[in-house]
Amino acid sequence: MRALGIDPVHETRQTFDSLLSAMSRPGTIHAVPAPADHAVVATLVDHEVTLATDDDDLRETLAEQGRLDAASRQEADIVHAREHTEWDIRECKRGSLVEPSDGATVIYRVDSLGDDAPGAGVTLSGPGVDETAVLSVGLPESELSAVATAQTDYPRGVDVIFTTVDRVAALPRSVQLEVA
Repeated sequence: MRALGIDPVHETRQTFDSLLSAMSRPGTIHAVPAPADHAVVATLVDHEVTLATDDDDLRETLAEQGRLDAASRQEADIVHAREHTEWDIRECKRGSLVEPSDGATVIYRVDSLGDDAPGAGVTLSGPGVDETAVLSVGLPESELSAVATAQTDYPRGVDVIFTTVDRVAALPRSVQLEVA
């Protein structure tokens, strides 16, 4: 992963710890090595996980290491999206009632999270959230509405990870979202 600027031992472990915290406390923001989207993908992708990405550097590096099992966005376990997408997150795998864990994890690279994020945000409630929490995300309201819709059929749904240059926040499929 050094080709992506990620230390394959220390920084992937740090990223894993931050992801664990972000998923267990939805809407909170955590530091990770930069570039955060590459660190998250490098941490989650192995030879048993399929990936859809339009990032040529990421795809080539994973392929050179024998870690790329490419798939379409509709079939991938992990979908890497840079900024606002031209496709609909509701088309990603959402698992089944028998195997909800078959739902995709969608990793968005955004310009901003939290207080410095212009535009829309989401109000979260559910497991891991004390009453409610608000997360501002540098995505259009329409994209956040599509995320909320993709998560309305719990336990089915998608897990979402937002990344900036060096921070992450997560919206697991177990939380309820209201776009603000």
